[in-house]
Amino acid sequence: MSTQNALTDEIKPLHGGMLIIAALTLALANFIAVLDMTIANVSVATIAGALGVTSSQGTWVITSYAVAEAITVPLTGWLAGRFGAVRVFVTSMALFGIASMLCGFSNSLGLLVAGRILQGLAGGPLMPLSQTLLLRIFPKDKAAAATGLWAMTTLIAPVLGPIVGGVICDRAHWSWIFYINVPIALACAWFAWGLLKRYESKLVRQPIDVIGLVLLIVWVGALQIMLDEGKDLDWFASPVIVGLAIVAVIGFAAFMIWEMTERHPIVDLRVFRHRGFSMGVLTLVLAFGAFFSVNVLTPLWLQQHMGYTATWSGMTTAWSGVLAVFCAPFAAILSEKIDARRLVFFGVSWLAGITLWRSFATTDMTYWQISLPLLIMGVGLPFFFVPLTGQTLGSVDDAETASAAGLMNFLRTLSGAFATSITNAAWDDRIQLNHAEIVARIDQVNQAGLVGQMDPTINAARALQDAGILSSIDRLVESQSVMLATNQLFMAIALILFVAACSIWLAPRATRAVDPSAAH
Repeated sequence: MSTQNALTDEIKPLHGGMLIIAALTLALANFIAVLDMTIANVSVATIAGALGVTSSQGTWVITSYAVAEAITVPLTGWLAGRFGAVRVFVTSMALFGIASMLCGFSNSLGLLVAGRILQGLAGGPLMPLSQTLLLRIFPKDKAAAATGLWAMTTLIAPVLGPIVGGVICDRAHWSWIFYINVPIALACAWFAWGLLKRYESKLVRQPIDVIGLVLLIVWVGALQIMLDEGKDLDWFASPVIVGLAIVAVIGFAAFMIWEMTERHPIVDLRVFRHRGFSMGVLTLVLAFGAFFSVNVLTPLWLQQHMGYTATWSGMTTAWSGVLAVFCAPFAAILSEKIDARRLVFFGVSWLAGITLWRSFATTDMTYWQISLPLLIMGVGLPFFFVPLTGQTLGSVDDAETASAAGLMNFLRTLSGAFATSITNAAWDDRIQLNHAEIVARIDQVNQAGLVGQMDPTINAARALQDAGILSSIDRLVESQSVMLATNQLFMAIALILFVAACSIWLAPRATRAVDPSAAH
């Protein structure tokens, strides 16, 4: 989403040291907003253990932030027009720091989730507004440098997030993954106001779609809670889950009807009339949700069942971003010369192939046997994100670009939150099913007399020996059940990625090029 059009063109760009300080301030603000999307991924197991909750409940730390952020992203344009882009940016930055402090103080999951919701609400406007203001303060002939600086922080933050989160969890208390945001956020807010208030946008008194916003929060919230709580409450055997499902369905239907008829909708659904946009969004939702599932599942598997510390788990998962940083410029250059659909198909198919490779993992894999596929996976990431943005936004009318970009960001973020919940529930279910199947086969062998029975008439030494054997067998069964479940999910994710890669061909070629300032 872009609010650049709302900014007045009368103020001259910054120069010299002031430009450097302002650019670093905006880039740093974007950096910590993106960092907090991934820094918690490797920390889920540590946080869950410290707060005495299950790993499934621990993932609320991820989903609560993602859902809250998704809700405020479509509001960014209205907020910037109503209160001013600089004021919204500075306020969001300050609230982000306060919310981070609240997360660090949390001594219960409920308080931590509340803090993450506030953090997500504040973080939503930071990414689009940081880019908008960067383009505003840079001279026109250096717009590419501004976009490059913004893109580098967006690419590097997800790489450093798992490493920073892992090191903090192993070397200090998990709360420091949130405390480190506080001085950065408050300093960025202070510098941003002092340097950028002259670039405040002209206020536009547009009405806000209150009913649409309420309906959005209701159906998204109900659906997310249903996905998070479904496994623990035995899904539709629980009246609570049934009630949440009904609220989500009715809320979604009411939201769709209202938004299609509202003059100033909170989410402009009319852009879906463009087949290129619809198919591009379908590809984005499927591919990003699948990719995010891999990012969530990998550290849980490594820490809970492969004996990795949070630090080593973070250092392993971070490899997926290394080659992505180096390949991003090539993806941007090729996007201007080659049909974007070809690049998207290549990028997403690459992700599918690597994920399929990972579905043949074993419990005795070395560090590099796990890390190498993640490193190579990074090659496909920029060829997925960069050209898909241009292809999808290039399929709508020029006046609809900002609304389309906001909707894309909303659905992308939401797909990550939903995928997290679904992946965790599916992983736990597959572990239990695999465990039951393996135990049933062992029982068949046991009945054949190949494993000793616990006979009360034998001596105590023999009983202890058999108990030790059974305990070892149980640990082995659990380990293999987890490995099988992980591989099964990777295989399913690979299939989803392949479907996503093929779906881009349902979109016609984009009819126009998109201004980079509007692409995010």
